[in-house]
Amino acid sequence: MEKTQAYKCLGTKDPSPDLIKRTNKYLLDLRLAKWITQKQYEKLCINQNEVELAHLYYLPKAHKPGTPLRPIVSGLKHPTIKISKFLDNLLRPLFDKMAAATTINSGFELIKQLQQWSKNNLKQETVFCTIDVADLYTMVPQIEGVISLKKMLDYLKLKQVGSLKIETIIRLSRFVMKNNYFSYNGQYYHQTRGGAMGSPLTLTIANCYMFFYERKIVNQIHNSNGLYFRYIDDLFVAINWPARHLVKQIDRWNKFDENIKLSENIGSTADFLDLCIENRDGTLFSSIFQKPSYEPYYLPFNNIAQHSKHF
Repeated sequence: MEKTQAYKCLGTKDPSPDLIKRTNKYLLDLRLAKWITQKQYEKLCINQNEVELAHLYYLPKAHKPGTPLRPIVSGLKHPTIKISKFLDNLLRPLFDKMAAATTINSGFELIKQLQQWSKNNLKQETVFCTIDVADLYTMVPQIEGVISLKKMLDYLKLKQVGSLKIETIIRLSRFVMKNNYFSYNGQYYHQTRGGAMGSPLTLTIANCYMFFYERKIVNQIHNSNGLYFRYIDDLFVAINWPARHLVKQIDRWNKFDENIKLSENIGSTADFLDLCIENRDGTLFSSIFQKPSYEPYYLPFNNIAQHSKHF
């Protein structure tokens, strides 16, 4: 938590009652001002019996040096979760439409694109580069993250989404981002930077922020007949540049935004998502990749009947 300075300790006083009251008042104010409909108000309102504050836990990244920890804020019943899901259902399809040319959701999608690109562009000197964005969810500034949603809606030339005006979407998104609270080890915390990793809206905001950050990079790669795709905080590049030139360019990209820090791996082979990709003297090879942290588990043959009822 100290690394990103994204969390403020509030001590042992539970912020839930105040957050519930503020959430319902905010929604009522929007309803009275006719920013949302009565039906939307009733859908998003909460009562004390159905919510609980989020809690923080960590998942180790066992495949990375030093075994860094990934913070997960589990907020399935958080007071703002209804608003977060509601907004994400509206906005994520719009992001997918906007970013379809530069994003992927699986290794299968990447290999199809790479095979097509390789027909005219893969050479013996082609390098593959995978790039990791450090702590994306907690490094995206809250205000700028919400502004990136507005940029997306402007980019798509939308005046409203469904029955919601753009200003309503921005107001609700800002409220969600500003009100992430959780408990950890008997203490309560307020997230003052970035968004909760367990909140649906956080992913869409992070994706939008990255989309506008990467525009110059995408144009530079495409102008050199290279291939560029992103899966959330993992970037993939295939290009016919000397490795040292690519390193210099990544150093330059690292200066585009103080909140985005890139670390790269460059070579004739690359592990990306569930793919292992290799340039073998100008010929593309691929195979299934499993991270070192992956541990397969097998049931003994004589236990199949015993466990079958669980499947």
